[in-house]
Amino acid sequence: MILPRFFLIAIVAISSGFGQEKPNILFIYLDDFGWRDTGFMGSDYYETPNLDRLAKESLVFTDAYSAAANCAPARACLLSGQYTPRHEVYNVGTKPRGKAKDRKLGHVPGVDVLDPKIRTWAHRIQNAGYTTGTFGKWHLSGDPLPYGFDVNVGGDHRGSPPRGYYPPHPNAVGLSDASKDEYLTDRLTDEVDGFIRANQGKPWLAYLTHFAVHTPIQAKKELLAKYEGKRAGHLHDNAKMGTMIQAVDDGVRKLLRTLKELKLTEKTIIVFYSDNGGYGPGTDMDPLKGYKGTYYEGGIRVPFFVHWPGVVQAGWSAEPITGVDLYPTFCAMAGAELPQQPLDGKSLVPLLRGDVDSLGERALYWHFPAYLQSYRGMVDEQRDPLFRSRPCSIMRKGPWKLHHYFEGDALELYHLGNDIGEMNDLVKAEGRRAQSMLSELNQWREAINAPIPSLK
Repeated sequence: MILPRFFLIAIVAISSGFGQEKPNILFIYLDDFGWRDTGFMGSDYYETPNLDRLAKESLVFTDAYSAAANCAPARACLLSGQYTPRHEVYNVGTKPRGKAKDRKLGHVPGVDVLDPKIRTWAHRIQNAGYTTGTFGKWHLSGDPLPYGFDVNVGGDHRGSPPRGYYPPHPNAVGLSDASKDEYLTDRLTDEVDGFIRANQGKPWLAYLTHFAVHTPIQAKKELLAKYEGKRAGHLHDNAKMGTMIQAVDDGVRKLLRTLKELKLTEKTIIVFYSDNGGYGPGTDMDPLKGYKGTYYEGGIRVPFFVHWPGVVQAGWSAEPITGVDLYPTFCAMAGAELPQQPLDGKSLVPLLRGDVDSLGERALYWHFPAYLQSYRGMVDEQRDPLFRSRPCSIMRKGPWKLHHYFEGDALELYHLGNDIGEMNDLVKAEGRRAQSMLSELNQWREAINAPIPSLK
C-alpha cells in the first residue's frame, strides 16, 4: 500500500556513518519505469522483492518527478542540472512529430546532443577523486566519456537497446562478446559488479542506466512461463514486462550481495530513479492520469528513493523533488565543488539529513515547446487522441499544478492533494489563483529564455 499523499514519516537527522571517508554512489536509473511498477509502490503483479527490501531501509519520495516526460530531455536535465530551455534538448530527435496538418504551431527543433561545454555532475565527481562509470543507455551524444566518465559500457546516441535485449548488439561499446542467450539487463548488472570489484579500494560512482524497461518489450525467456501463469493483478498483467522488471530486481540482489561481500554496504549510497513515466501500452500508473510523453502526473511522477546508511532513516516523504535536484545532491554527497554554470535544482542532502524544511516553498517547472504523437490505439489519459502532448509549460507549487498549453492559450489547474488523478479542472473555480500562477510561470520563462512556438 502507498501511504497517504502528504503523509510524512519522521526523518531523523543523524551524523554520517562515513566520517571523513568519501561514500561510493550506486545510481540505478531505469527507463520508462512507472510510478507503481514496484511492490513498494503498489504493484500486485510485478515482483520486486529486492527493491522492496531496499526501499524499507530508505527514504522513499512519493512526489518525485522527472524533469521531462520522455527520455532524452529527462537525461539532459539530469546530467546538466538544468531545465530544458537552458540545454535545449526538448524531445527525442529534432524533427517535427506527428502530421503537419495536425500541428497548429511552428516547429521548435531544439538540439539532440548535450552541449559538451556543460559540466555534468560526473565531471565534478570525477574531479573530486572518484572513478566514474556509465553502464547502459546514454542517449545524449555518441560517446559519454567526454562528459565525465572513465568507463562506458553500452552507451551511445541510441535510445533503445541495440537490436533488443538479446544479441547481437551492433557497435555497442563493450557488448560485442555477448553470448546468444545473454540478456542485456543481466549483462549490464554484471558489468557494474565487475566495476565495483575493480575499484573497491577507492571511491567510485556507478551510473547503472538500464535500457529496461524501454521498448522493445522483450521477455527474459526463462521467466516468461512464470508470469504467463500468474493471475492478473488489479494494476498490471503484462507478462513480458514482468520478466523485464524481475531482471532488474534480480540484478539489484546481485549488487547488494557484492557490496556486502566486499564490506562496502555501509560505505555506499544507493539512489533509485526513473527517467519518466511508464510506457502507456505496457503498464498502468493508476490513480495517476497519463503516461510517458504526457505532462499529467503519470508521465512525469516516478519512483525514487535514497539509501544512505548512517545518514537517512527509513521513511516516506511527500516533498516534491525533480531531476535537476540530483546534480547538487550528488556533488554534496561526494564533497565535490559545484560548477560555474547555472543550476536549477537544490541539494536534497539537508532534507536527507533530517531538515524537512530545507527546500522551502518553491515551484517546479517543465517546458516542452514541441509535439509528441500518441501511441497507436491509445486515446485516453491525454488531452486529445492525436498527441500525447502538444507544446506546453507546466508548474507545480505546493499542491497546485498548472498546465499551460500554447495552442489556444489553454489553462488547466489541479489540486493534487485532493485530486492526484487530475480529474477536476479548477481553472474556472480558482481563476485568480490560475492567473497568479501563470504570471509566475511567465516570469520564469522570461528569466530562462524559454522559446514559445508561434502560429504557423
